[in-house]
Amino acid sequence: MPEAQISADKQTLSFVLEWRGQTVTCVVPRKCLEVFFWLPPIADDARTVSVFGDAFGRIEAVARRKLLARPTNTIRPANADFSKT
Repeated sequence: MPEAQISADKQTLSFVLEWRGQTVTCVVPRKCLEVFFWLPPIADDARTVSVFGDAFGRIEAVARRKLLARPTNTIRPANADFSKT
């Protein structure tokens, strides 16, 4: 599992994913973690990273599907992407 970075404003979590020999930054909105992975709204950074670790398989699957549809250097999964899985 890649290392997660939490933004200064706590609104996103990002990580780097290897994709076809290139690195892609995946930026996940905190709201996705709250809605789809039960992250409490008042969770601290340690809890946020823990939830990310538990949810990584699904997050990675969504990110890779988006990359298959449209290759890019930065991918931003949205709530709609997770509601389809």
